[in-house]
Amino acid sequence: MVSPWLRRFAPFIAKEGLVLDLACGAGRHSHYLAQLGYSVLAVDQDIVAAKTLGSPLIECEQMDLEGDVWPLEGRQFNVIVVSNYLYRPYLDHLPNMLAQGGILIYETFAQGNAEFGKPSNPNFLLKAGELLALAARHDLKVIAYEDIYVDQPKPAMIQHLCAVKGHFQGRIPLQFHG
Repeated sequence: MVSPWLRRFAPFIAKEGLVLDLACGAGRHSHYLAQLGYSVLAVDQDIVAAKTLGSPLIECEQMDLEGDVWPLEGRQFNVIVVSNYLYRPYLDHLPNMLAQGGILIYETFAQGNAEFGKPSNPNFLLKAGELLALAARHDLKVIAYEDIYVDQPKPAMIQHLCAVKGHFQGRIPLQFHG
């Protein structure tokens, strides 16, 4: 299932440039973005499943995202998508890899998730406001942020962030939850 957070913001991403799907897993978000016409670099330690997507718009690269050396050093992207992944030693590299006007769409589990199951290890759970602090450290403009309980696809505590480096050229949809 494609993340509702990504569905919300993907249509407002400029078509030119490259999207990074970091820790892509089986490639569900890469596939979705390619269907919308985006060029995607899907990276993960295991890309066997992602390679079966068969889209000419998706390039898959196997990378050790938690090794001693950051494998994406010097690369730049128009959009970075991260879902259900957190490795703090390289977290601050992400905003630096965004092109001017680039968008970071990030979501993963947050403190309090242990109540609902895995992940429960604090190393894999965002602290309160951690994504907001990341945006602030790198002068990203926060378009939308949530630190919430979700019940789909399973009960969990999640943080969502959509932030832009510099000025966003498109239009972001307003949604009110009540």
